[in-house]
Amino acid sequence: MFNYNRQPGWREFQSELRLTTRRKKRLPRLIKLVFVLLMTAGIMVAIDIVSLESLPEIVATVKDRLPMENTQPTDPMDSAGKKSKTATRQTLLTRQDLKALLDPSLIFNAETSRIVVQGEIERFFVETSLDPSLQRFLTQNLDKLKTLTRGKPQRIGLVAMEPFTGKIVAMAGFDLDDSRANPCTMGDYPAASIFKIVTASAAVETMGYSPETPLYFNGGKYTLYKRQLTDVQNRYTTRVTLARAFAESINPIFGKIAATRLDPEILALYARAFGFNQAVDSDFPFDSGTMLITDSTYQQAEVGCGFNKTTTISPMFGAMLSSTIVNQGNRPLPSMVERVTDAKGTVVYACTPPHTQKAVNSETARAVRSMMARTITQGTAKKAFRGVQRDSTLSRLEIGGKTGSINSRDNTIKYDWFTGFAKEKNGEKALALAVVVGHRKYIGTRASTYGKMIFKHYFNAYFASNKTTANRG
Repeated sequence: MFNYNRQPGWREFQSELRLTTRRKKRLPRLIKLVFVLLMTAGIMVAIDIVSLESLPEIVATVKDRLPMENTQPTDPMDSAGKKSKTATRQTLLTRQDLKALLDPSLIFNAETSRIVVQGEIERFFVETSLDPSLQRFLTQNLDKLKTLTRGKPQRIGLVAMEPFTGKIVAMAGFDLDDSRANPCTMGDYPAASIFKIVTASAAVETMGYSPETPLYFNGGKYTLYKRQLTDVQNRYTTRVTLARAFAESINPIFGKIAATRLDPEILALYARAFGFNQAVDSDFPFDSGTMLITDSTYQQAEVGCGFNKTTTISPMFGAMLSSTIVNQGNRPLPSMVERVTDAKGTVVYACTPPHTQKAVNSETARAVRSMMARTITQGTAKKAFRGVQRDSTLSRLEIGGKTGSINSRDNTIKYDWFTGFAKEKNGEKALALAVVVGHRKYIGTRASTYGKMIFKHYFNAYFASNKTTANRG
């Protein structure tokens, strides 16, 4: 008996043919339905984006496209180790992304701590560490300053930061030649005597100097001639302590230390420890400090006392120097961004715990800190801070500072510096700042006077807030 493979009958064949035909007709319809659904979703997203245009915020446009897609997925976790409900996005911003977003001209003179930045792809809501009250105080005073016919500066930059965290609480200023320039982040200002902070630190830490170490010089305090670098002692010689030389900013003392006491490589090493000649990995762009030291003995003396125009810093970097001293020798990383969210409220960047780098040991910082305090009480900032002990707010603070002054290369602007700190005597609240004023023909308000004004306003608000909180308690 033979076995044959079963073949479908005619009726079965026709049934299968009709079923196949119906399937082929359904497929194009299904494709069209999916396409319509996708188009509808796209229109809804577009409507949602357009509705955001009505937000009353400061909107900035960024031309550069940000790399919004990461190849490696992330799994954001909260402080308890659980997956965050809002941080489900797989593309987070880095500090480098923030530098591309936050143009220097857009993040100063703001009177709000929240800004909106429009990227090429999407919009970001940036919450900063700026203190709106202090910002308004500064911008209002700057507006008045611009109306002056005599004593109006060519440039001015004011920066204030929390020295223990590096968070920027104020940044304001102007440049008459360029309204969009941010003079707080630009590093083309001669450092002048502000560099004495570095020289003093190196001398204390490597040579065993103390604030009371006796030192000698001949000639004027603010000159620097080659003959002043010799160790001649005669009836014209003046004896001072290191603290007095620092407070009164005596050039021959610091020039002699750098040229005949300190190895130039050591001074360069300490400058680097404070952040000179380095790019700072902050969340916003700014210039740090530049310093060059050669084999020339006189050039070394110029660098050591700041009597040159090649060592440069930005006001932001000047605030870092004072922060390092009051922070027990730990150099903070400046930051301004608390967090960033996208249009859906997803957190795409959050500030990490403060990062510091050791510049000098705590004993060295304490010695320099005491010399900065003497600048306020007996030195070059004495006039500006007169009456501090009778002031109801400033008398509650430990205040220190360093001044500096030097002309521009073409001698058309006289740069006037103040960098310093103020800290509660009976508490931990502290503020570090740097102010540079580029005076024109007529000298107006000095940088150290602005420093006093900032300290007073900031701590007035702080003490008032604490008193209100205590009364509520």
